[in-house]
Amino acid sequence: MAEVTVPKEHEVAHHFDDLEQEFESHRLGMWLFIASEIMMFGALLVGGLLLLYKFPAAFAEGRAHLDWRLGTLNTFFLLTSGLTMALAAWHAQRSEQDKVRRNLLLSLAFATGFLIVKYFEYSAKFHHGLLPGNAFSGHGFTDPNAHVFFGFYFVATGLHVLHVLIGMGLMVWCLFVSRKVKFTRAYYTPVEQSGLYWALIDLVWIFLFPLLYLVA
Repeated sequence: MAEVTVPKEHEVAHHFDDLEQEFESHRLGMWLFIASEIMMFGALLVGGLLLLYKFPAAFAEGRAHLDWRLGTLNTFFLLTSGLTMALAAWHAQRSEQDKVRRNLLLSLAFATGFLIVKYFEYSAKFHHGLLPGNAFSGHGFTDPNAHVFFGFYFVATGLHVLHVLIGMGLMVWCLFVSRKVKFTRAYYTPVEQSGLYWALIDLVWIFLFPLLYLVA
């Protein structure tokens, strides 16, 4: 029979005085990282608003080639996965390992749904030549700057998709850790920090969705 691995209590790393210091150090590091990510995405969103102001007709035509229903579905996937990640952290504080894993798996499933929808969106854009810059070969556009919209669309959503993939990697890491380490109220750092990162991904999408799919 296969040997069953029983999760053990977390051992404080040797370079920390105690568990509290380790927890606060990790939390501070994550918040500093999130602050840098907010500055990056903030600059991207401001750039998008400036492009919208400068090329309103191009954005209106480009938005017409996006399906707001798919965008809404992806919003549902991300927000629901944010809820399940929060539940995973909540159960981790209560040492409910099975419920932690269940919510992590649900989060992964919703994130996968987001990527599947985005795959179909990207495929349609490639098929119709709605690509950035010189690669743009779309037909039926009256505004000569329509490629500007799709340039911003692919940069913004591509960067966001990259972060989604990283977030899914963190979920898988939490599942791996949960097999070895018992989460308790004193130690649930991996799940909490992964949840914070995923909350950032949700927040960015909440701004991207209306800018790309709704604003004409």
